[in-house]
Amino acid sequence: MRDVAVLGVGMHAFGKFPEKSVTELCRTAVTAALADAGISWREVEAVAAASSRFSGGKGWGLNGNDVVEDMGLTGIPVYNMSAGCAAGGNAFNIGYSLVAGGLYDVVLVVGGEKMPKGFIQTSGVEEDTDPEYLRQRCVGMPGPAFWALLCRQRMAELGTTEEQLAKVAVKAHQVAVHNEYARFRKEFTLEMILGSNMVSDPLRLFEICPVSDGAAAAIICSAEKARQLTQKPVWVAGSAVATMRADDGLPRGLAGVIPDGRTHHSEAAIAVSKALAQAGASPQDLDLTELQDNTVYYELAFPEDWGLCEVGEAESLLEAGETLPTGKMPINPSGGFLCFGEATTAMGVFQVCELTWQLRGEAGARQVPNAKLGLGQTLGLGGNGTAVVLKR
Repeated sequence: MRDVAVLGVGMHAFGKFPEKSVTELCRTAVTAALADAGISWREVEAVAAASSRFSGGKGWGLNGNDVVEDMGLTGIPVYNMSAGCAAGGNAFNIGYSLVAGGLYDVVLVVGGEKMPKGFIQTSGVEEDTDPEYLRQRCVGMPGPAFWALLCRQRMAELGTTEEQLAKVAVKAHQVAVHNEYARFRKEFTLEMILGSNMVSDPLRLFEICPVSDGAAAAIICSAEKARQLTQKPVWVAGSAVATMRADDGLPRGLAGVIPDGRTHHSEAAIAVSKALAQAGASPQDLDLTELQDNTVYYELAFPEDWGLCEVGEAESLLEAGETLPTGKMPINPSGGFLCFGEATTAMGVFQVCELTWQLRGEAGARQVPNAKLGLGQTLGLGGNGTAVVLKR
């Protein structure tokens, strides 16, 4: 396997853009990534694109083909990847594999999305053999209700308070003020978070990420190509994809769920473990982590699941300011999903952009000092999980 570098990254700001198509959003991100890499469109040899049924792609999730038609039909291959909210990370893994395996020297990875209003309806068809359709139609449990149950379990087991949940959102907005691509660039006080509407007890409106329109792109290349074009490459140290285990989320004592019986997302734990192993790193080696914070719960649970800190320690680290960019365990210095809103297929690539800027020292007021190793993680419908580790 060859060494792979992230040569350039680009993003379209997140928000709601009714006047723009998803292809326009992607064009902005791709053009910025090409400029950042210092190459032209004709030098791209293949495209790995995150796809979705929500927008674009000729109604078939062929988002990569739309991008190629928009940027210029040069005959290059397109790989359209669908993995729900993990699609961007999945596409990055494919792009990485194509370069590492020697098939191509320069690959574009891109994800863009225009999300419908309201809670995401995960089932695309009314089919009684589809468990997602049954969960939402019969059980009546969209994402916020599921996350609320996870919160209640943590509160019962570890004593997490509603104020501590709210402080995760306060911290996210504190750093997103400094991110020009974030949808919400305003500081929220604890009182504002706790005063927002209750969605699913104990989760309030400002503790759940909204849905957004957005796009992100990355140019990845072989080491030989990178050394020709840059003096400061960012390297892909690890990239992994996983799916959930059959015993995912069972109570402790009944099954040996990775890593210690606590996780409800084995797909994420497995992907993170594999990416770190590929990088030859431990969780304690990480200088920053960009994780999928659909809700405030995950910023507390995931670091414990993956061994970044001890079980029950996340709240005290949060309150001590250790999850800020200047702390000892920086989490989501971008502002995370809470401040960007989720444009599903773009999120794994969005994380690659943030990690690259951080490792280059280009993140401005949200910069993690002397960042050398960073982790990005996504999970998506179908029990899909991805992780990427970048280093400088």
